[in-house]
Amino acid sequence: MRSGNLGYPRIGKGREWKKALELYWAGKLEEETFQAEMKAIRLRNLKTQQERGIDVIPVGDFTYYDHVLDTAAMFGLVPERFQYEGGVPSLAVYYAMARGSREATACEMTKWFNTNYHYIVPELDNISPVLTHNRLLDAYREAKAELNIEGRPVLVGPYTFLKLSKGYAPEQLAVWIDRLLPLYGQVLRELEAEGVQWVQIDEPILATTLASEELDHVARIYDRLTKEAPGIKLQLQTYFEAVDHYEAVVSLPVHGIGLDFVHDGGRNLQALGKYGFPEDKVLGAGVIDGRGIWRADLQDKLDLLAVIGQAVSADRLIVQPSNSLLHVPVSAAQEGALAPVLREALAFADEKLEELALLTKAARSGAEAVASELAASKRSREALQQSPARSRKEVHARIADLASQPSSRAGDLEVRREVQQKRWNLPLLPTTTIGSFPQTPEVRSARLKWRKGEWSESQYEAFIKDQIKIWIDVQSELGLDVFVHGEFERNDMVEFFGEKLDGFAFTANGWVQSYGSRCVKPPIIYGDVEFTSPMTVAETVYAQSLTATPVKGMLTGPVTILNWSFVRDDKPREEVAYQIALALRDELEALEAAGIGMIQVDEPAIREGLPLKREQWPHYLDWAVRAFRVSTSTVKNETQIHTHMCYCEFHDMIDSIRAMDADVISIETSRSHGELIESFEEHTYDKGIGLGVYDIHSPRVPSVEEMASMIDRALRVLSPEQFWINPDCGLKTRKYEETVASLRNMVQATLQAREKYAVHVTG
Repeated sequence: MRSGNLGYPRIGKGREWKKALELYWAGKLEEETFQAEMKAIRLRNLKTQQERGIDVIPVGDFTYYDHVLDTAAMFGLVPERFQYEGGVPSLAVYYAMARGSREATACEMTKWFNTNYHYIVPELDNISPVLTHNRLLDAYREAKAELNIEGRPVLVGPYTFLKLSKGYAPEQLAVWIDRLLPLYGQVLRELEAEGVQWVQIDEPILATTLASEELDHVARIYDRLTKEAPGIKLQLQTYFEAVDHYEAVVSLPVHGIGLDFVHDGGRNLQALGKYGFPEDKVLGAGVIDGRGIWRADLQDKLDLLAVIGQAVSADRLIVQPSNSLLHVPVSAAQEGALAPVLREALAFADEKLEELALLTKAARSGAEAVASELAASKRSREALQQSPARSRKEVHARIADLASQPSSRAGDLEVRREVQQKRWNLPLLPTTTIGSFPQTPEVRSARLKWRKGEWSESQYEAFIKDQIKIWIDVQSELGLDVFVHGEFERNDMVEFFGEKLDGFAFTANGWVQSYGSRCVKPPIIYGDVEFTSPMTVAETVYAQSLTATPVKGMLTGPVTILNWSFVRDDKPREEVAYQIALALRDELEALEAAGIGMIQVDEPAIREGLPLKREQWPHYLDWAVRAFRVSTSTVKNETQIHTHMCYCEFHDMIDSIRAMDADVISIETSRSHGELIESFEEHTYDKGIGLGVYDIHSPRVPSVEEMASMIDRALRVLSPEQFWINPDCGLKTRKYEETVASLRNMVQATLQAREKYAVHVTG
């Protein structure tokens, strides 16, 4: 039995990767120096795995932005607007695809399956693929030359790559398979010639709901690839769920199969017991949770491996994480400030590598060889479970009484619309923003001084008030119709609330990559969640005191707080969501009592929580919608509830979005605006809605004409009387100048649209 890994966090223990990227983008790091820094981080990552005793180490999982973008660039799949002239795409072209440029909008970005990681969506329109360079060969050579590591190159599989791409009709799938297979074959032949023994090909799409005929495509792909390079062994890796067509998958003509035994709901293990496993294949047994941050019950994992071992001999087993460790922080060793009972229960990437090595040692030498480690694992988990934080009686009582609590507004939509319009008297096509304004270096510096105790509470509050006033004045000068206070006091839209609720803990360096250089530090929900005191009232009321224009209260919704946190593993996620929802209900009631009559409860992550299996969607959506409504149901009819969502394929869940019963919804759509508009041609939506008219993830300032075109496209299928105009997300990551310029153009585009569509409305 061997230990193996599927991928390692890119960012470095001190986020060195992020810092290097941002310095390079800012022109403060020469390309040669940047490349050297990237290499140093890459080698440190490999050396860490080597020193932890991992037998099978992945290479090629490191990236300069995103692994799907890397695959597109390797095959020359660069859209025409980036003025690519062939050959290896330059860093300028590569980053233009990811972030946009003055001349071209960025490629679409969306969530990697049901995680909070974002990938760049490949665009295949009118492009003939070609192998520009074999980046896996470079990675393999480097690991071997620098560290004497016989690495296993990692490649996004052809079927997953195509299913996640856009720019071709469904009936063209087979054609695109035929276009890509020779290039994948060339990659494998070059690796074979170099002496590579194994290649890991990731096909997580096999863990989604696939029609049986789709397996015919997959079988054809791997029949071809094994023949392209017969001297190389292919490890087909699935993760995030069970595979539906187990017998077909394990019968594919490859040399190894990787299965997730953590997030499979027991179905992979059941299929293994029922159907067995081919005697000519290696099984990559994903038994350590690659997405959670809790220490494993090592005895439980040994018992699981024993069950797996009844179907697969030890010499054909690799003990590995359930998926790439990209989704967890690097090391828990830096978290000395946490309470010992919590700290001892944590396992980040480095600790998970140690767990893999321990399990492998126990399998080889017997459990007695790791008896002390097994005992420590058991003690740490039991100590956390017995913590008072997990036995808050009032929280448990509210959950038990949930069935008798309101979960719908007092008035229906028409009643609310009438009283809200009377109260607010908003113009046609009202303008607003999503919530946050730029978190400048001055804002971050002030927060750091306050946290370090260098500034008093009153100094920090005065600074925040100054920032709020500056941006209330900016919004007034721009002519927006509904303001926000800017969220300058908030480090992160989830962490901010977690810090003010019981049941949460926070790490010093628990960073994970969200997209590009954007890293987030998810809170840890380790105990029962409980409201203690108002969290947002003071800043919102102050902002409202500066203007007669309505200022929205800004909250993060229960499902997003859940999905963007590391969640305790001893309770169903559904119950934790209800705990959060009840705490947020208390905050909404406090805002309303303070005179705030528009409240936005953001749910940007509600869709990413969808299970990969469609048959499980109804249950998830039922409790996710209910959690949102539990938090918003007790406000008055005249209080207008807004919400915001990201990357939402509207047609997939329009009924559930409607059931959330928010008065106004905004959806992040600027990179895929056209596709969303098409869904409104098939579905009706009767509530207020704003489709983001420009992309905030790109530093470019869109023109008035671009945004006017976006508005026109939306109003072909939506009524001007229900349409709101806004950026597609918060503006926290943008700079002052580009933010003001973009919003000014947005308002100008709105004024033109009002003239154009007022005739339509009045006529």
